Amino acid sequence: MGLKLLHLNLHGLVRSKDLELGRDADTGGQTLYVIELVKGLAARPEVEKVELVTRLIQDRRVSSDYAQPREDIAPGASLIRLPFGPKRYLRKELLWPYLDDLADQLVNQLRDETSLPDWIHAHYADAGYVGALVSRRLGVPLVFTGHSLGREKQRRLIAAGVDHEQIEQTYSIGRRIDAEEFALAHSNLVITSTRQEADQQYARYGRFIPDRAAVVPPGVDSTRFHSLSTDSEIKQVDDLLSSFLRNSTLPPLLAISRAVRRKNIPALVEAYGRSPVLRQRHNLVLILGCREDPRQLDKQQRDVFQQVFDLVDRYDLYGQVAYPKQHRRDQIPAIYRWAASRRGLFVNPALTEPFGLTLLEAAACGLPMVSTDDGGPRDILNRCQNGLLVDVTDLEALQDSLEQASSDSNQWRRWRDNGIEAINRHFSWDAHVCNYLALMQQQLISIKSRTFSIAKQPSTNKLGKRLILLDLDSSLEIPQGDTLISLRDALNKKDAQLNGLGLLTGRSIKAARQRYSELLLPEPRVWIARAGTEIYYGSEEKQDHFWQSSIATDWCRSSVEKALADLKDHLILQDQSQQGKYKVSYLLKEPGEDILPLVRKRLRQHGQAARPHLRCHWYLDVIPLRASRTEAIRYLSLRWGMPLDQLLVVASQQGDAELVRGLTPAVIPVEHDPCLESLRTHHRAFFATRSQTSGLLDGFNHYRFLSNR
Repeated sequence: MGLKLLHLNLHGLVRSKDLELGRDADTGGQTLYVIELVKGLAARPEVEKVELVTRLIQDRRVSSDYAQPREDIAPGASLIRLPFGPKRYLRKELLWPYLDDLADQLVNQLRDETSLPDWIHAHYADAGYVGALVSRRLGVPLVFTGHSLGREKQRRLIAAGVDHEQIEQTYSIGRRIDAEEFALAHSNLVITSTRQEADQQYARYGRFIPDRAAVVPPGVDSTRFHSLSTDSEIKQVDDLLSSFLRNSTLPPLLAISRAVRRKNIPALVEAYGRSPVLRQRHNLVLILGCREDPRQLDKQQRDVFQQVFDLVDRYDLYGQVAYPKQHRRDQIPAIYRWAASRRGLFVNPALTEPFGLTLLEAAACGLPMVSTDDGGPRDILNRCQNGLLVDVTDLEALQDSLEQASSDSNQWRRWRDNGIEAINRHFSWDAHVCNYLALMQQQLISIKSRTFSIAKQPSTNKLGKRLILLDLDSSLEIPQGDTLISLRDALNKKDAQLNGLGLLTGRSIKAARQRYSELLLPEPRVWIARAGTEIYYGSEEKQDHFWQSSIATDWCRSSVEKALADLKDHLILQDQSQQGKYKVSYLLKEPGEDILPLVRKRLRQHGQAARPHLRCHWYLDVIPLRASRTEAIRYLSLRWGMPLDQLLVVASQQGDAELVRGLTPAVIPVEHDPCLESLRTHHRAFFATRSQTSGLLDGFNHYRFLSNR
């Protein structure tokens, strides 16, 4: 049997051919890289199957291609589209609330297959989050590639004068950084494009472990990107640009990128406009993706184009600057070769550049570069010796470098020849795929699953046909008198006996059983105690040891206490009866969630695989990163072969947004935390209109959980 591989690339418009690169901020070089990598892997004899999972989109504004559940990429490689969230196309910053649904779907599909993937490779923060959930539930090794990182983006935006609130509103940067930390904590291997990316960008993450990182530079498709031009393709490019340029024979300064702020295209236009030397020697050609109606562009793209138009007008650059509205993807290699035939330069003025695949493409076509001195271009220039690097935030330095690079024809020829030779030697796709597979097989194949063996058809099911999960500390603190009697009668009905009852509690199992015995309700089938760190069945005294072993990874209780020791002005350790082997419990001196970011920061700084959970505004539990009530529920579903739609979760009044995400149906009490309001459109969330137990019973009836269905 050959290798079975799973790649996740969730956002943007993804299809196997005619990629709409540059259409928006989410459909760029990452999409192309992943498609090419999947094709390259499928062509290898040691690989049996590669699947790429992305989002299924049903939207009249985009091609119907993106609504096809399955698409062949190449022999042995398939594109799988799964629906999550609204049907319409959404930018990546709006996908966060729906990622748990996708994780549940993937786990359901993978556990029904004859064998699990040898590894999961997640691309970008959103896929990293989903990949981490699937990896820890099924025990499949996880590979993570961030492509671009939230902390670096935040740093650059702040340096550019954008305020924190605007950054958060536009980019959901806090959620993205948390997802990157989460992915890094679960990754067996992190693949970066450059050493600088690992040493300077990933190193700012508390969960990043340098020993688990490896540099694998991307490759270039030599069948498309080469230096042999033809007269017909040169004429086609001339025709594409003829309406813009008075003298198309001048050497062009060529930029190819998406129209987003990070790419810093307006700075290039301004440097060109301010320089009489550049305007005399060169044309400026900007390939910024395709556009039809400007009103259909997102705000960031409209802003970038407007800045370009304003600068062209301010410096009167008409006849010298080209920015065509349309081009075909298959024209891009010809545009590089056209620029090289005119002895031009490729310019990458991006504020941050994790790698810079366009620089390799340009070099393969014989086009020297002037590029940002950030990230990948440093490694590329070190290997290729085919141009100059510059601090692109300094307009004078950018202008000087462009003038210098175009001043010596002998130097231009040396750069051209160096680039072509280096690409053939160091950056071919064959070399990239071989290095990738060798690294994976060396690092991952020997990894043993850290989770239990999945029982698809267990011989016994301790949970019942369906399972109702109640919060002992909240949902069952209120019932009394007639409302408690109504709940007791409902759960004791003959049909209801087909269901199991589960209890969620932050208490110890002893304290939980003592409290529950006072309610005279049916005996629970399962107890999820101490904030999700312990699982017990019925009246058994022993914990589920599989669950204990799966959450113990990288957990050290004493180190957690040490990490938070300097927060004694904010936290007080609770008494010993509230503590657990996998739970450190504190009492806050002042109620509220303001302490959570500080606690997370301390845990990351000390390299602790732990997470805080706040209850009732006052009580803070710190538990293993792999533990939670949500994950305990998924564990029960997997171990006992119970579909998630057969588990009904009742939220408490204190929030539980995490608990009710995903594929489990949920009942939201009428007195609920405002954070749950976003679930109103969630078809698996029932919002009670009556208070206390009456609302619970309405929810049970809504889902027909107390009937023999």
